[in-house]
Amino acid sequence: MDILFAIASFIVALAILIAVHEFGHFWVARRLGVKVLTFSIGFGRPLLRWRRHPDDTEYVLAMIPLGGYVKMLDEREEEVPKEWLGRAFNRQALWKRSAIVVAGPLFNLLFAILAYWAIFILGDSGLKPVVGEVEPQSVAAEAGFLPGDELLLVGDRPARSWETALIALTIEAMKGTDLSIQVRDADRQERERIIPGAAVAGLTEAPDLLGRLGVQPRRPAIPAVIGEIVPGEPAALAGLAVGDRVIAANGESIDSWRDLVALVRERAGETIRLDVERQDRGVLSLDIIPSATEVDGQSVGRIGAGVELRDDLMEDYLVQVRYGPVEAMGQALDKTYEMSFLMLRIMGRMLIGEASVHNLSGPITIAETAGRTASYGLDSFVKFLAIVSISLGVLNLLPIPVLDGGHLFFYLIEWIKGSPVSEQVQLQGQKLGFILLAALMTLAFYVDLSRLLG
Repeated sequence: MDILFAIASFIVALAILIAVHEFGHFWVARRLGVKVLTFSIGFGRPLLRWRRHPDDTEYVLAMIPLGGYVKMLDEREEEVPKEWLGRAFNRQALWKRSAIVVAGPLFNLLFAILAYWAIFILGDSGLKPVVGEVEPQSVAAEAGFLPGDELLLVGDRPARSWETALIALTIEAMKGTDLSIQVRDADRQERERIIPGAAVAGLTEAPDLLGRLGVQPRRPAIPAVIGEIVPGEPAALAGLAVGDRVIAANGESIDSWRDLVALVRERAGETIRLDVERQDRGVLSLDIIPSATEVDGQSVGRIGAGVELRDDLMEDYLVQVRYGPVEAMGQALDKTYEMSFLMLRIMGRMLIGEASVHNLSGPITIAETAGRTASYGLDSFVKFLAIVSISLGVLNLLPIPVLDGGHLFFYLIEWIKGSPVSEQVQLQGQKLGFILLAALMTLAFYVDLSRLLG
């Protein structure tokens, strides 16, 4: 069911963002007088098709939701009646053709701005950027970070939540210079922590940036109370019940759910004596044998039980950022620019070998993320859509033939030399573009599989 939900979420996300992109081309083309023959979401066999008038645009919803297209009247593709020559795409002025091409990526960026604007108006929740643990002899420890430090500024960027702090850390780490982080310590005193440039430069190579830094966010100590039992799993077979609170394991005190999980993971196939408090029954002793499962290439124990989560547990650990409509628009513009800039910087560093290709995400990772964010709630899913929409906008503006940026590059050459680029050159460019895209997609898919298989 999780896989099906992830696939469904991925398809919904893809359909929305493709529709936004193609609508950009469609809307601007119509406004500039170009005749649009077909507006399609998806490829392959049409599931739905309709048009208002015989000579109007045909709207298509196709079977394969992995793309879409806008087909415009063009003499290079088919014969055009004389009365429609003025509405053919190839007959338009250079600025009109450029506007139509750039409209797709631009609408993706506009979608992200509107998505962030709505989020900032309604309120963006996140985890307070407070340090919970500092690993000894880590980068953070050497910089003087202590448990209880609340991040205020990363460089000159505000750290309103761990999400914004991580983005700021990633951007600042790319500079490779000494990084100043303003914190408020456990005694409510504002202090400066300095991470040397040599240590900063290596942070972006780790998928877990905070782990590389050597800190863990402050989290609540969740009581080890059983909230869910999976039928047929060790917890059910041992007689555990929903509502049981685990207070000890093999005679050692269990203070939180995290303690119980750590103990279970280390004892696959071993017998564990659990002491549990059960309402109206007092303390019971139960023997349980965790089953073994593979996680990231390692065998770990699991018992098939879920934790009971109370809504009040997270109240002191969450922060909500909310703005008025005008200020929210400014924040949305800044956020979209920041994320676009970050993506371009990472791609540039990958090209010159300064960043790992593991920064790439292929369809498997994107589908997993789509399902996970959709399960968290609408606000998380909308933020996911905004990020992917920015990615589509930025990628499509790259000067690679077959992408919108490739067409714009040919138009730039046309503007400089005063005449269109020959069809032969465009054809060869498109072949090269297909090869580059195929190589990129293969690499992204390989990175996905390597993550999946550990």
